[in-house]
Formats: sequence, structure tokens, C-alpha cells
Amino acid sequence: MNNNKRWLYLGMATISTLFLGLIYAWSLFRTPFAEVFKTWTVAQMSMTFTISMIMFCLGGLIGGHLGKVFGVKLRILISGALLLIGFFMVSTLNPADASGSLTKLYIFYGVFGGGGVGVGYNAVITTITKWFPDKVGLASGIMLMGFGLGGLALGSVVTKFIAKYGIFSTFKILAITIFVVMVVAAIIIKAPEASAAGASKAAASDDKVHHYSAAEMMKTGRFWVFFIWAVALNSAGLMVINSAANISLAYGGSAVLGMIVSLFNGAGRIVTGNNFDKFGRKTTAIVNNLFMFIAGVLLVIGGMSHSLIAIVVGLIFVGLAYGGTPTLTSAYINKAFGHKYFPTNFSIANFSLIPAAIIGPNISAKLLEAAGGKYDSNFYALIVFTLVAFVLWVALNVTSKKSDNEGYK
Repeated sequence: MNNNKRWLYLGMATISTLFLGLIYAWSLFRTPFAEVFKTWTVAQMSMTFTISMIMFCLGGLIGGHLGKVFGVKLRILISGALLLIGFFMVSTLNPADASGSLTKLYIFYGVFGGGGVGVGYNAVITTITKWFPDKVGLASGIMLMGFGLGGLALGSVVTKFIAKYGIFSTFKILAITIFVVMVVAAIIIKAPEASAAGASKAAASDDKVHHYSAAEMMKTGRFWVFFIWAVALNSAGLMVINSAANISLAYGGSAVLGMIVSLFNGAGRIVTGNNFDKFGRKTTAIVNNLFMFIAGVLLVIGGMSHSLIAIVVGLIFVGLAYGGTPTLTSAYINKAFGHKYFPTNFSIANFSLIPAAIIGPNISAKLLEAAGGKYDSNFYALIVFTLVAFVLWVALNVTSKKSDNEGYK
């Protein structure tokens, strides 16, 4: 295995996930769309994000199955094509047809955009982790850092484009740019070829590992406890991430400042990946829980005192906690259930985002409307979800005691 090339592939994969992570920048697009389509409600616009998260998960599952037939290059190109179609068609929405445009937004941003991101995400994550059997957590964290940073790293550019060219032209530019990036990624990234010696060593190592098929994995109690734990923590995070830019504006900050959550979303993925390689699942998960709890306390304090500093620091901790969850999912599923069926198992585990994408943003929208636009009740709800996650962490420790592959924890 060429160690120099594997870092090149990891670098290109991270660039591609950076652009794929723009799907999380919905809060930057929401206000410009609301200015054009004044009849769209907060709940209707939140549904766009929910659909995109659902399709992200379904796209990942489809990508996992495509991996059994097609190579990584074709899967990345399929991802690029879906995003090109989706984002380009968003640029053709008609301001005079609010109802029809909302349906088209759901289809092209939600279905095509979310699905395209899911296919590309699965392709690069599952391919690159094969290059790093010795650093699964770190490699996952670096790639997912790019995914988490997409909203912030490109957010200021997107905001400037919207101000200068308008929301529709901006989507046209994004469609072409993302497609070009994915084509370059497809040219550069390749899957590792196992040498005879490497295959022999892997086979010897695999003798000590139980490789769970998707059906076997889903019959274990620890998978479902982990799954529900991820739902609880992702729901807490999405209640804030879905409205990060607007929360910042509500307390005197800028929209881009609100996207600081994306910066620490990325940082949290590196921290979690490194922690997982060093300390295992148990310690890494409790750190994630603590980060989210601290976030909730700070946001409540910020809301009560109208302190922008407390709000921003709270958003930082939300980013750290939310960013750590997908990295932990990738590393945990790989280690606890084996790498043989990892592409499919990983995509199934990512389905935790579907209930989270429904629960988090919808509860957030209802609480926001009931409170007349104030976010205090959202912050209290975040703490409640985090306390549920603490209970599930304890349950996961109990159900994992007799598991086959968790000696590393």
C-alpha cells in the first residue's frame, strides 16, 4: 500500500466532502428564499432540509449497493450528475409560482441534492477508510471535517454571490462548480488493491473479527441502542444547526458568524476520530454528550441574558458534539461489526439522520412559532435530548459488554 498516495486520495476526498457539505448550508439559503417567496412558512422551508437529510441517508444506502457493482469513480460521477441537475434546476424556480416552486425545491434541492450528496459521501468515505486500516478514526474524521466545514468555508463566498448575483444565479454557479470538483475527484481517487502479502495479513487479522452482515448487525441490541443514541444527539444538534445563521442574527451577530457551528462541526470530527483511535467508543461518546450538554447550558444562559458571546460559544459546542457523531458512527460500525460489509452497514447506521432530521427541525420550528420567534424553548429542548443521550450511553455500555469486536473500547 502506497502511503504517499493514500494521503493524496484522502486530501482529494476531503475537498470533495467540503463541497458535498454545502447541503448543510441551508440556513444561508433560507432567508434569501423567504425574501423572494414571502408566503413560504418557516415549517415549509424547514421541510426542505428534512427532505435533503432523508435523501442523504437513502442516497448513502443506494451508494453502498452500487459499490457492489460499480467502482468508486463511477459512483462519484453519479453523485456529481445528481447535484448538477438538482442545483441547476433550483436556479430555475419561478417567483410568480410560490406553490409550484416549493414543490420543485423539495424535489431538486431535497431529493436530487440530498441523494447526490449521499451517494458521493458513501463512495469516498468507504473507499478512503480502506487505505487507512491503522487510522480509521483519524481518516474518517478528516474527511468528515470537510463535510462539516462546507457551510462555513464556502458560506461567506455563497453569501457574497447571493448578494451580487441573486439566489437563483448562485445555485447555477454552485451546480457547475460542484460537478467539476466531483469529476476531478473521480479522476484522482482510486480504491486500494490488496497485494498477496497484504491479503494474507488481512485474512489472518479477519480470523479474530466477526464480520456482521446488515441483517446480523440489525439483530444486535447494541446496534439499536447506538442508533437511538445517535438519533437523540443528532436531533439536538439539528435543532440549532438548522437555524444557526438566524440564531446569530437574533442575538446581534451576523449570519456568517452563526455558521461558526460549521467550523467546529469540522473540528469535532477530527477530535472525535483521534479520540476514537486512542480511547475507543465509550470515552469518545461520553465526551460528545458532554459537549452537547455544555452547549445547551451556554445557549440557555445566552438566551436569558441576550449575550452574543454565550450564544456563539454555545454554537461552538453544538458544532463539536454534532460533528463528532458521524465520525463516531463511521469508526464504531467499522470496528464493532467488521469492515467486510461496512459500505452497507455504514449507510444503514446513517439512517439515524432521518428521524433526527424530522424530529430536530420540526420541533424547533413548532417551538419557534409558539414562542413568537424566540429561541429559548429550543435551547431547553436541546438539553432534554442530551439527557436522553446520556441514558442511552449507559445502556450501550451494558449491551456492549459481551460483544465480539469491542475489546478495543
